[in-house]
Amino acid sequence: MLIKTIHGWDIPESRVTPEHVFFNRRQFIAAAGAGAATLALGSMRARAATDPSAHLYPAALNPGFADAGRKVTPEDINTTYNNFYEFGTSKRISRAAEALKIRPWDIRIDGEVEKPFTISFDDLLKKVTLEERIYRHRCVEAWSMVVPWSGFPVRKLVELANPLSSAKYVRFETFNDPEMAPGQKPSLFGFGSSLPWPYVEGITMAEARNDLSFLVTGAYGKPVPKSMGAPIRLHLPWKYGFKSIKSIVKISFTSERPKGFWEQILPNEYGFWANVNPEVDHPRWSQAEERMLSTGEKIPTVLYNGYGEAVADLYKGLEGELLFK
Repeated sequence: MLIKTIHGWDIPESRVTPEHVFFNRRQFIAAAGAGAATLALGSMRARAATDPSAHLYPAALNPGFADAGRKVTPEDINTTYNNFYEFGTSKRISRAAEALKIRPWDIRIDGEVEKPFTISFDDLLKKVTLEERIYRHRCVEAWSMVVPWSGFPVRKLVELANPLSSAKYVRFETFNDPEMAPGQKPSLFGFGSSLPWPYVEGITMAEARNDLSFLVTGAYGKPVPKSMGAPIRLHLPWKYGFKSIKSIVKISFTSERPKGFWEQILPNEYGFWANVNPEVDHPRWSQAEERMLSTGEKIPTVLYNGYGEAVADLYKGLEGELLFK
């Protein structure tokens, strides 16, 4: 007898996103906008063809992460609808993000480790085995998508770093280059240099060692586009998207809990844990539902974004913490 295993992130077929449907948020893309998006996507594909790591893709699909319970969101949506504040406050930053210089790209590993070191991105790729995982992504702004990421588990990086027993957290940091990234210039938001660049985020060592935690180097069978955080970014599918830092240049192991970029700016709205929870609203909007980018359909949000079976045990005994903020 055939027994089908139902995963916590599965949803009814009636909610599956048709692949051919393109969701146009608030009519952002008219004829000119669609043309710009097409040009940007063409540029991304050209870069993927010349990227020195392009031969590593597509990576083999990990069968344990082959079904996110929803259809994959079309590539032309996910690569042209992004939050990447280093390149501006609009979601349509894909063309601006092409200014991101991804070679040479070095990553510093330091802090509470046996021996700090710096490694080039391409040398790091030689030390890991890439795989593809299809993950849900839930933005704190209450929209969602599904992406076929390629990369490797964060725990593999932890093993390479050889942290000391004093390391309790992992702090991730992105680049800081205002000449390359206009969003980092003092004029953005009118706050000037008070914005705490570079972008920083952190997780616990237990979260880093959880099998769901993933360092992304590719998407859609190619090197990850610049608009999505090339050449290497984090993805934590059970947390709100702002935790999944892009374009990482530094990974530090620390005994002190890091304070993320948005937590520094708006600590009453963006906290350390940021676990997806429909019962805990953002101060300015509900988190009970999310809008799927591919269709615009609103669907119920699920605790831990549907990945509770894998991560709920991480938070036992922390009832006094603001776990979901």
